[in-house]
Amino acid sequence: MHHVLTASKLIVAASVLAAATFNSTAALAHRADAQQVGATATSSHQEHRTAGAAGQARVQQRLRTLENEFDARIGAYAFDTGTSRVVGYRANELFPMTSTFKAMACAAVLHKARTADPGLMERVIQYTQDDLVDYSPITKEHVGTGMTVTKLCHATITVSDNTAGNLVLRQLGGPPGLTEYLRSLGDPRSRLDRYETALNDWQPGERRDTTTPALMAQDLRVVMTDALTAPDRDQMAEWLRANTTGAARIRAGLPVDWVVGDKTGTGGTYATANDIAVVWPPNGAPIVIAVYTNRHTRDATVNNEVVARTATALAEGLDLLH
Repeated sequence: MHHVLTASKLIVAASVLAAATFNSTAALAHRADAQQVGATATSSHQEHRTAGAAGQARVQQRLRTLENEFDARIGAYAFDTGTSRVVGYRANELFPMTSTFKAMACAAVLHKARTADPGLMERVIQYTQDDLVDYSPITKEHVGTGMTVTKLCHATITVSDNTAGNLVLRQLGGPPGLTEYLRSLGDPRSRLDRYETALNDWQPGERRDTTTPALMAQDLRVVMTDALTAPDRDQMAEWLRANTTGAARIRAGLPVDWVVGDKTGTGGTYATANDIAVVWPPNGAPIVIAVYTNRHTRDATVNNEVVARTATALAEGLDLLH
């Protein structure tokens, strides 16, 4: 059986904060519902552990079956901020980060603007045709005029514009600057080493540009609770919910009335297909989900269904689907 956590103390210590502060801003809505669900967390720790064990067993079984069906490796983690339940699978194994780094990069620049560089978000960043890389549908239209950092983040998250992602990284001092920010969140392993699009060239055993599902979910949870100010959390939530690239992934595996804010990532090798999300069920507290997948041959085809069905399995493991 694959263990869910290596940094269990970090997760457990943060769980009370998550339940309390995840619902403290208007952007992370459903406050009343979240408080009602959070009230159930007063039952005994043993009851939570038993329920978690049963859900974890279901997730393990479902995702092993999915791996065999898709000839894939799946890493997954989900945290219910209302009950503090967690479920996961290969949650501590390294996976290529791909474009999921872009959510963290935009969180990092929001933090920098708020704490060290006022005016950064409205600063116009100039760039040239030589800066453009593959898949840059927004930035290619603004070579002559440049774009503000706010607009670069919008393009980075909502359409996964690669040049925008690189320009955001430059505001942090490049990939090492993002890694430093992740360390500030309490993440000891995730790292970014290269820019787009080189970071998508991954092979088994590679440590560059990698994360684990548990750590990335933790990073996203911390960003959306107390690492950013309330206005900046609102901005992150707005960008994530406006994402246009995730309809076939986590969103496709959850009920249509659940609000999903996500950031996808797709690699150039081994059919890497990833998605990280904050999910707002209509009658519960937010859920944080991270799904990372790859297949076993270098030229395999990406299959979004495995991500969607993994999201379903995680929600079922948390007893959120009936």
